[in-house]
Amino acid sequence: MKNSVFKSVLVSALLATAAACSAPATDSADAGETTEAVAATGYYADLGGEATGPVYRKAKADTLAVSGYDVVSYFTGEGVPAEGSEEFTIRYEGYDYRFASEDNAKAFIEDPAKYAPAYGGYCAWAIGANDALAPGDPQVYEIVDGKLYLNFNEDVQGRWQADIPGFIEKADVNYPTHNADEHYQD
Repeated sequence: MKNSVFKSVLVSALLATAAACSAPATDSADAGETTEAVAATGYYADLGGEATGPVYRKAKADTLAVSGYDVVSYFTGEGVPAEGSEEFTIRYEGYDYRFASEDNAKAFIEDPAKYAPAYGGYCAWAIGANDALAPGDPQVYEIVDGKLYLNFNEDVQGRWQADIPGFIEKADVNYPTHNADEHYQD
């Protein structure tokens, strides 16, 4: 128990440090430096980190996660996910997440694990029911216990909704056994 609490505190401290180091400047003296850094890297921020599992993207060489949708908008929007802007692209664990606004980008920087979709944006039902990677559709989603889950399409989502806790339990075991490139043909 103590070990898990220590790990949780340590991870939180590391994320806060990374966010503070990566956050854009807020005063006018640093604004030019921030603009230059963003222009040089192409990112609003780079949070670093290593992916803990595969992340769905349209092509193997692509790094755009969630088809460019703003993952924070699922939690703050009016029930409609928003497309992100290239201007607010954040690199996290080797993948690029886009945001519709600077406020949403900042929210992601504060707690990326809260907003990044479960199972790297792959279909929650497929990974739970069939131990398979299938694309998740950013328009077909559900937030369960504060976590974003995508499904392949509405029919599949209906199957997933029949036993969400059971499919999540199975998917939590299955997902880590997959690698980042197995979904793509060479």
